[in-house]
Amino acid sequence: MVPTGTSTNSLPMPLSGIRVADFSRVLAGPLCTMMLADYGAEVIKIESPAGDDTRAWLPPVAPDGTSTYFASVNRNKKSVVADLKAADGLEYARALVAGCDVVIENFRPGVMAKFGLDYQSLAVERPDIVYCSISGFGSGAGAELPGYDLLVQALGGLMSITGSPETEPSKAGVALVDVLTGQNALAGILMALRVRDATGIGQEVQVNLLSSLLAALVNQGTATLVTGKSPARLGNAHPSIAPYETFSTGNGTLAIAVGNNRQFAALTEVLGLEGLAVEPKFRDNESRVASRAELRMTLERALLLDTAAAWQEKLLAAGVPAGKVNSVGEALELADSLGLSPSVAISDPATGRASQQLANPIRLSAATPGYRMVPPALGEHQGTLYPLEFSTTVKGR
Repeated sequence: MVPTGTSTNSLPMPLSGIRVADFSRVLAGPLCTMMLADYGAEVIKIESPAGDDTRAWLPPVAPDGTSTYFASVNRNKKSVVADLKAADGLEYARALVAGCDVVIENFRPGVMAKFGLDYQSLAVERPDIVYCSISGFGSGAGAELPGYDLLVQALGGLMSITGSPETEPSKAGVALVDVLTGQNALAGILMALRVRDATGIGQEVQVNLLSSLLAALVNQGTATLVTGKSPARLGNAHPSIAPYETFSTGNGTLAIAVGNNRQFAALTEVLGLEGLAVEPKFRDNESRVASRAELRMTLERALLLDTAAAWQEKLLAAGVPAGKVNSVGEALELADSLGLSPSVAISDPATGRASQQLANPIRLSAATPGYRMVPPALGEHQGTLYPLEFSTTVKGR
């Protein structure tokens, strides 16, 4: 096994030598830059004197007093403080940017231009700069709208299709739109770096929360475009597949994801309902979708005779995709049991600080992500970035 944070075949870490000026806060931008840092980029987190908002989002709190929200997306970074509204702070930030390959920010559109730190201003001196702007609703008519994940889930339609038909619309259990946008930012930056490597020319990458969400609606969004009809909430059911939802059992909730007729026949056999698979109203997927309510009642009566865990074992053995609804802790245990190594422990011998972290999900055959640094204290690396911090004439590495 390759040690954590190394490459094989004498290859460097994929992003070794890339320096990132990270002006982003909260989730989408910091998630993107953390993933860059995991694979070798040097990320300098440039914070206001008050620090990233999420430093104060607690509880929960890690043993060292750090907000677990902040810690979740800020490992492997160096933190410095720059007050952009003060002349010396702005000069300091410009000195840092001058020595970086990538700049990322998620202020409202127009804010960075006021400081001369927008793409158009920087590209005059640095045509090779890769610049990523993250916004809530784009830089046009939606520029002034606040880009909070909950608001985007509401305005972007996700809440309208999430939750039970009998209950109010619901948000996802995490800030899913921020996560999607952060991953889109990561992809955009890597594509722009590839072009820069080939041509020497950088470019601006723009992503926004609303567009990221709409693109992620995939089948639901396309169905709306084609039919002109917006989908309704179906709880945990699927609009095009049945049975593809959760069911109550004798103990616990079970998810069953039947995707074809063979799996449905196997399901009915395990449940002792063999005749169900040949009934005209359940014979194929289209018929099952049309008869969803009756099918659900029939299956659930049988499922109530045993526990979710027991049914999971029986159904998986028969080739039927099924699994009990796990808690987050149980999900981590499952991933660990499957050898997926979902978490890592990072320690800083110099300070004695330690941090439990979720692992980077990207795996490369010739490199592993590095977990080198715990999430930084505010301004922890001030004065350690010489010569970047002391010269506005630095134009490269």
